[in-house]
Amino acid sequence: MSTKLEQIVREATIEVEAVNKKENRPLYQKRVPIFPKRAVGEFRRLKWLIMITTLSIYYLVPFIRWDRGPGAPDQAVLIDFPGNRFYFFFIELWPQEVYYITGILIVAALALFFFTSLFGRVWCGYTCPQTVWTDLFIAVERWIEGDRNARIKLHRAKWSFEKVWKYTLKHTLWILIGIATGGAWVFYFADAPTLFVELFTLQADITAYVFVAMFTGTTYLLGGLSREQVCIYMCPWPRIQAAMMDEDSLQVTYRTDRGEPRGHARKDPDDQGKNVVGDCIDCKQCVVVCPMGIDIRDGSQLECINCALCIDACNGIMDKMGTPRGLIGYDTDANLARRLEGKSQKFHLLRMRTIMYAFAILAVCGFMAYILANRSPLDLNVLRDRNPIFVQLSDGSIRNGYTIKILNKHRNERQFEVTVTGLQFNELKVNDVKSDGIVPIIEVKGDSLRSTHLFLSVDDATLKSNSEPITIVITDRESGYSVSNETVFIGPDK
Repeated sequence: MSTKLEQIVREATIEVEAVNKKENRPLYQKRVPIFPKRAVGEFRRLKWLIMITTLSIYYLVPFIRWDRGPGAPDQAVLIDFPGNRFYFFFIELWPQEVYYITGILIVAALALFFFTSLFGRVWCGYTCPQTVWTDLFIAVERWIEGDRNARIKLHRAKWSFEKVWKYTLKHTLWILIGIATGGAWVFYFADAPTLFVELFTLQADITAYVFVAMFTGTTYLLGGLSREQVCIYMCPWPRIQAAMMDEDSLQVTYRTDRGEPRGHARKDPDDQGKNVVGDCIDCKQCVVVCPMGIDIRDGSQLECINCALCIDACNGIMDKMGTPRGLIGYDTDANLARRLEGKSQKFHLLRMRTIMYAFAILAVCGFMAYILANRSPLDLNVLRDRNPIFVQLSDGSIRNGYTIKILNKHRNERQFEVTVTGLQFNELKVNDVKSDGIVPIIEVKGDSLRSTHLFLSVDDATLKSNSEPITIVITDRESGYSVSNETVFIGPDK
């Protein structure tokens, strides 16, 4: 079987090589640079607005202050690794509450599925970081080198003083944008104003410079040099999105029922009566403005990010030709089929998949809001000693040891009483803590975790089995709030 398979593969390879040799076509197509033309219109203005908004959020949020009281950081959004905290305005998350991060990621994924099922690749076209930064890099390139024709001419020209200084300035600005991107990222992990000064005075930790350099390089490479190749070859989303979409999903569409057959620009008003053609005049303006370098008229394509710039370009031509706008627009495959059959178009936003996505998003958000509103200011974790699992004392009683970890989420120091239910204990002792009579009292500093050791002993005669359930209770002496943890007391076999 393997020999036969190898023969088939070998024959297929020989056939492909023969075809390529005959057509003089290389196996690897060298990348052809894309120089998109500047688009003007509603969607281009919307993209500018989204780009400015998202970049402003990314660059400025670390500098927003939020008062959390004495001893706590005042940065609104902070991932504090040394303090093992994640701060997001009024929310403070501990490492034990990583499930909140999981919930956020689930909601983000569901929201992406929801909007994709409604509007196609709207994420890719407007808010994806790759799209936003590529848009910014192209804007810098256009500002220095000119619009499409000027950039193509400069690209094809031989090296000269003009080409050198323009390319040098462009790449310098790209690197500065990359530095700003990497710098803004590290600001989320330390106090932003302080780190900002330290970075410029060369007093920051080497780790900060390493991450700034990493993000500078990736931003420069992905947004400046790779551009559309990231979306086509590196990103998995174009290949996954098909499962989220159906015939009622809105996406940027060339309306073939109106545009075909294509014809050239007509100046004679009587020409339309002589030659029956569609509204598309084959001006290719939709192609030259596309940052992916594709022709939207070829139908749905993996490379299309639904940025809608082709809509603006086509609408401008339609205005000049005196024909209605919308030859390219947001449409559905189902509506295209309906129009070809002479039926009226319909938009079904409420479909089973969109309802399910919306319900799932609301359910996860509701659950997270509930547990956030009812989160405990106190946490207890109990680990029973396993070596040895129990000790028999000289008086015949049985002793077990437990490591208890108390997490005090209050800002101030609190005192906690330790009680245990389930058995009649001879001894209830906590290492290195004071006691109020027979009740040990553990002091835990504000916003911190304390680990200590608890010893329990009972008479062997009181044990009915070798494993008895018990409950360890920690009670805040100030508020009366308590938490408990169920475990077992181990003794000899009965």
